[in-house]
Amino acid sequence: MNKITNEQELIERVKICSSCMDKKIKVKDGHRAIVVCGGTGCLSSNSQNLLDKFNKLIEEHNLQDKVTANIVGCFGFCSKGPFVKIFPEETLYTQVKEDDVDEIFEKDILNGEVVERLLFLDPVDNVRVQKQSDIHFYKLQRRDIALRGNDTLNPESFEEALGFETFLGLNRALRMSRQDVITEVLKSGLRGRGGAGFPTGRKWQFAYDVDSEEKYIICNGDEGDPGAFMDRSIIEGNPLNVIEGMMIAGYAIGAKNGYFYIRAEYPVAVARLKNAIKLCEENGLLGDHILGTDFSFRCHIRLGAGAFVCGEETALLNSIEGKRGMPRPRPPFPAVKGLWGKPSVINNVETLANVPFILREGWEKYASIGTEKSKGTKVFALGGKVNNVGLVEVPMGVTLRELIYNIGGGIPHDKKFKAIQTGGPSGGCLTEKDLDTPIDYDSLIARGSMMGSGGAIVMDEDNCMVDVAKFYMTFICDESCGKCSPCRIGTKRLLEILEKITEGRGTMDDITKLEELSKVVKSNSLCGLGQTAANPILSTLASFRNEYIEHVQDKRCSAHVCKKLIEYYIIPEKCKKCSLCARQCPVHAISGVVGKEPFVIDTTKCIKCGACLSGCRFGAIIKR
Repeated sequence: MNKITNEQELIERVKICSSCMDKKIKVKDGHRAIVVCGGTGCLSSNSQNLLDKFNKLIEEHNLQDKVTANIVGCFGFCSKGPFVKIFPEETLYTQVKEDDVDEIFEKDILNGEVVERLLFLDPVDNVRVQKQSDIHFYKLQRRDIALRGNDTLNPESFEEALGFETFLGLNRALRMSRQDVITEVLKSGLRGRGGAGFPTGRKWQFAYDVDSEEKYIICNGDEGDPGAFMDRSIIEGNPLNVIEGMMIAGYAIGAKNGYFYIRAEYPVAVARLKNAIKLCEENGLLGDHILGTDFSFRCHIRLGAGAFVCGEETALLNSIEGKRGMPRPRPPFPAVKGLWGKPSVINNVETLANVPFILREGWEKYASIGTEKSKGTKVFALGGKVNNVGLVEVPMGVTLRELIYNIGGGIPHDKKFKAIQTGGPSGGCLTEKDLDTPIDYDSLIARGSMMGSGGAIVMDEDNCMVDVAKFYMTFICDESCGKCSPCRIGTKRLLEILEKITEGRGTMDDITKLEELSKVVKSNSLCGLGQTAANPILSTLASFRNEYIEHVQDKRCSAHVCKKLIEYYIIPEKCKKCSLCARQCPVHAISGVVGKEPFVIDTTKCIKCGACLSGCRFGAIIKR
């Protein structure tokens, strides 16, 4: 089609594309649509092969006019992928393998019969669930803002994006004054989804108020938290929505150029974003005089090399400029003096993905979602010791209990919940007493954690909280840029103390030093990475000090995680005297007489590899 040059042409194209989307997902006129999950997780399980096979079968049966098959974004329920969804019935098939494609096509597409065995099996009711919306994992979610269209539209199709009313928010913004757009975002209550929760409209206002001919919008896609994949999935699923959000922000502050800073480890997201930018340029939505106005805007991509510190605003700016990714002292703040010394607004992917909804639907509708001080929804990467691992979007105010048990499906194997780490390395551990805490910025901070970018790692009784603190501190030490001494040296000393404690060499003085040094690093580091580096230590000390004391005084790890504090023991009454454990031992630390006497482990020789424990068929070997 021709380029869209004005408001009327956009509205007409949206009507046409909406009609096509209706045909795909709503109208039962004999047309069927097959969509296959195209998120990184499902692609790694060969979902592309599923799509190729469906398209081959469509061609073989000469059904191109009646059946379509294409890729979509992440369905979120990652532990049950790959997914195949059939429209208009909205039948959802889970954990689909290549060998299942023929059966789905034969039964469902050709004969309208549901393949029962591939439907989700609800563990609560023990029944097969046909529709995605009826699965408990999805019921509490609201996946129509940041994850809008993720599991429905083809992320590489400009027409399908228009069918979801993409760019209508931009169109409305361009008919308003720049200040009115900023006011709209301020009234909505949108706060930055990158971690700190700073009001988005205020950040835009700072940049708008600076008199400069050149300004920049930067999308921070450098998602480095362990276990986090929110921003990657948003870009993979609907990159045009994020581009629209960037363009609205660019118009609001008076910028002509936007930069996507995204890590190179996200090849699918990068490829789809490049394609989306190309589609916008071809259709007249990026370039000069957009929609017949004086607004001109272009998007650029810069790839990050994976340094966690480049998620910090000023380190990110240095990286885009071709310098080493190290933070700058503030003030001046980027909104005043940012990229190449010009006013720059830095918003993360999820923040920009929220903006089109606000301008399309109005600030009142957005502000009606969430809590008094935390509006809208939040996307979380829910992982760890939880049954339903995946990507979720929930209204602000949902409790941790609802997130873990209603959406996450509880703890596997009926284990006891112990803690949830929110906010990644910058956050803290929340315990059972915090489960009814509403998920919003202020409530989590008041409990000693933070929202962060949206990582949520669940832990059970088998996790050692001292080891958890050591894991995050190891990560921080590896990722520290080394510019300031409190972070460069302080985090290393903190890690050394944690290593002493987990190896049984710690003292009570070490616990005191750990707490004091954590506060020094927190209050004296240059950037947010160092200022929050000690949060996992401080939060675990606050809630699980008894575990630190146990490691120091009893030289014991009750979770049996810290290797040097574990002792393997053979229960004489259970030992079958078969010598299987002795044959498994790589260092010959187990002795006994076959058929005559129980076997014994020499703890001075044992390297605690666990081979004997996994090899014993009779449960005679335990950790203690």
